[in-house]
Amino acid sequence: MRRLFPVTDQTVSTADREREWTLDELAEAYAYPPPYPARGSAGGGPWVRANMVSSLDGAAQHDGRSQPLSSAADMRVFGLLRGLADAVVVGAETVRQEGYRPARAREGLARRRKEAGQGPAPVIAVVSASLELDFSLPLFTAPVVPTLVLTGAAAPQDRVRAAGEAGVDVVIAGDGPGVEPARAVRALAERGLLRLLTEGGPRLLGQFVAAGALDELCLTVSPTLTSGYAQRIAGGPALAVPERFALASLLEEDGFLFTRYRRI
Repeated sequence: MRRLFPVTDQTVSTADREREWTLDELAEAYAYPPPYPARGSAGGGPWVRANMVSSLDGAAQHDGRSQPLSSAADMRVFGLLRGLADAVVVGAETVRQEGYRPARAREGLARRRKEAGQGPAPVIAVVSASLELDFSLPLFTAPVVPTLVLTGAAAPQDRVRAAGEAGVDVVIAGDGPGVEPARAVRALAERGLLRLLTEGGPRLLGQFVAAGALDELCLTVSPTLTSGYAQRIAGGPALAVPERFALASLLEEDGFLFTRYRRI
């Protein structure tokens, strides 16, 4: 892997730039920005980061899954971003399509997480309006840390009861059946979960974008073409005015570009 931006040392050899980075080096490159500045506040607050992959022609999926667009390096970054987060926020449809399992504790990040006051693994927070989830899956029955479900106050009460009977903690983050992104962020922050990562899907990311609740986008540009009618990385109503983000860093390996953009 090599860093293309920002350029820090023009004298580094080509061989050194293209060697495999250590986990610590990657962790430093993707570290959350302390003290996690809250929008519109001088104090600390949550930082919301998204991680997505896209083909050259803008597809976020192929045959309904993101895996065909990925690579070993992309999965390494994917695992690292999870390992740095307090909580991973993910939509119910993505949980079903991608076969989500509990986040695992990573030995290589154990010291870093302990020093940051984090648990052994990130909390998985599933966003669902209907709560039509299989609560017998390992995601709910065998996590390293308990999985949360985020929903609205008008969610079906029979499904709320089913979640409770399965020992799943349901968090209300909206007045209607669905979740309001800003309320979800506040609800997680109240639990001490400040370093937030959303892995999609596109609909959930679109909701965060529309709500102005996204601080940072980590986008892997895959050197693939898919054609077809796959979703983009964010779906939903268009913003009245496009929101500008600034490039924070750019890495490359095997033709894959690992970009990081922050809100201006």
